Amino acid sequence: MKNLRDFTLEELASEVASMGERPYRAEQIFRWVFMRRASGISAMTDVSKAFRERLAEGYEIRGNKLLDERRSPDGTRKFLSEIEDSSRIESVLISESGRLTLCVSSQAGCALGCRFCMTGMGGFVRNLSLAELSGQVFTAYEVLDEGEDISNVVLMGMGEPFANYGNVVRFTKVLTSNLGVNFSHNKVTVSTAGLVPAIKRFGEDSNVNLAVSLNATTDETRDRLMPVNRKYPLSELLTALRSYPLRQRRYITIEYVLLSGVNDSDDDARRLVRLLRGIRCKVNLIPFNPFPGATFERPPAGRVDSFHSIVKKAGYTVIVRASKGSEIQAACGQLRGAYPG
Repeated sequence: MKNLRDFTLEELASEVASMGERPYRAEQIFRWVFMRRASGISAMTDVSKAFRERLAEGYEIRGNKLLDERRSPDGTRKFLSEIEDSSRIESVLISESGRLTLCVSSQAGCALGCRFCMTGMGGFVRNLSLAELSGQVFTAYEVLDEGEDISNVVLMGMGEPFANYGNVVRFTKVLTSNLGVNFSHNKVTVSTAGLVPAIKRFGEDSNVNLAVSLNATTDETRDRLMPVNRKYPLSELLTALRSYPLRQRRYITIEYVLLSGVNDSDDDARRLVRLLRGIRCKVNLIPFNPFPGATFERPPAGRVDSFHSIVKKAGYTVIVRASKGSEIQAACGQLRGAYPG
């Protein structure tokens, strides 16, 4: 049986046409699946009974199976879900400054092997389908407390989004469609470790925000931290960012994980300022979040403050991202898709 959550509006239009139905049927189904979050075809009350019966012969609505939900004292919630082949993924709902941000995974596991991230330690399993991507949004909606609503979606969970490029672009279209989940383009962000060819395409294929995980100011250091840099070194990555087709009043977010004694010196901060010249960007500094088996340490607060000050004085908007959810291994770099326990 085909899963209706696996189709964009354009793809549903083709399915409906193949059934000999009129085009407006695709919009009806799409609204029910993604805007109204229907759990079954029988709920589609403005679709004729005869067509619902035909639809149910070859289609259904399947979601991810929520296995475990954990809450940290700061209000962060982490969800462990089982997907189609019994693989496990994690997503995180972060409460901060009156906003609820959902952090979505794009893959089960990750093949990039960034040394400061726990996800890669478990290896790569596979890409997530559109249904599995959107399923993380529906899971979060199902457990919201009364009066809550999701304000932002970021693809910064398990995996490298641009290694699952096609499904991620389809997902951003579903998220931002006014017939779908109906998020503003400004409220959706996709993060990459630096897959340069995909960056060049993404500015044309999607109108959501771009974030780039930089984390070093020399190729030598970035090679050690992020093996992807050996294929796409800093010079290529920064050239792609300088030519990225930013919309008016948009910025690229530069993410920089601070590792004590590795990439957090004043010289690193000054090099970062020089590297970012000519790029319309803002900077998120992320003090390292430890996890079992990690070989790095979190910098002391004074070192973070000094790095922050240098970048800010150069004229950049720069924030230090709070480590939300670290008590439940839900902070940046701590997701693994683990079993409850």
